[in-house]
Amino acid sequence: MKKLTLVICTLLLASLVAAQDVTLPMGTSLRVKLENTITTSTNKAGDPFTGRVMQPVKFADKTVIPVGTEVQGRLTKVNDPRRIQGKPTIGIFPEALILPNGDRVTLNASLVDTSLHNGTSVNSEGQFKGKGHDMQDMTEIGVGTGVGMLAGGIFGGGKGLLVGGAIGATATVAHWLSKHNTTVLPSGTELFMELSRPLVMTSAAAPAEVPAAPATTTEAPAGAGQ
Repeated sequence: MKKLTLVICTLLLASLVAAQDVTLPMGTSLRVKLENTITTSTNKAGDPFTGRVMQPVKFADKTVIPVGTEVQGRLTKVNDPRRIQGKPTIGIFPEALILPNGDRVTLNASLVDTSLHNGTSVNSEGQFKGKGHDMQDMTEIGVGTGVGMLAGGIFGGGKGLLVGGAIGATATVAHWLSKHNTTVLPSGTELFMELSRPLVMTSAAAPAEVPAAPATTTEAPAGAGQ
């Protein structure tokens, strides 16, 4: 009877320890893997996105947010301006954590970086910025100007060279300006987030280990086996 009471008390104590609330401080990092592709050419503000936590978030050596926890959120801004008007933008707004046990926790966090390093960036408002116009665009304009100058020189001499260059440049620039800058966050991109305010969590996400119950033995009756 004493052994049974000890086991019950141990289980209750372990349960109480596991259910303690902990507060993750502002600035705590979350490493999240994006599960759906987001692009400025097809998505719009209000569209949902999902991700999965890639590494556990611990507090006092206890896992509070385990690997595989789902991150749900929505897009607050999707913009693909014409090339001369700036960089394409995707606003990421995390809203909730869905723990493996099904619990839903409101999340206040902001995007601070991604695993993409191809001229993209994340601004102070947590918005992902794609590339603006670059040397490839300048080369495109230069090639158009050169082709126009070549054609003008062949058919109009020196004067035609200048006119052809002007026409070629104008046509190329007009074509260039008509295009939109687009950007993509592919599925599988790592999103690095930080809590924008403290987050109260329950450490039950990583329950305390319960000691094994003491083994019980049954003594054989005296004289058995004789």
